[in-house]
Amino acid sequence: MAKLSAIAKVCKSKNAGPFEVTIDVMFDTREMYDKVLKSGVLCEQLFATLYNVDVKDVLFTPYPAAFAFKGTIPRRISSGDLGDTDVYGAQQHAPMLDVEIPL
Repeated sequence: MAKLSAIAKVCKSKNAGPFEVTIDVMFDTREMYDKVLKSGVLCEQLFATLYNVDVKDVLFTPYPAAFAFKGTIPRRISSGDLGDTDVYGAQQHAPMLDVEIPL
């Protein structure tokens, strides 16, 4: 098992408009991307569980050409609204860093 933070080249988040956030996970090599894909760990259900959203509200997309995965989820509080603590959605990837991937 390896933590995603140890095997991913990039794990970042950003706004996908004011009402959604996108988390991108990218790998250096096709080999590592394929191992993670084969594990099945990165999926809609993982995003739903980590971010406490309904699985039907998760848009999960593998991007083999970029050795990447993308998950888009609704924001609990709209960007810039009262109570928002991360206007750019730039710190929302943190829960992904400790995800264990069997290799």
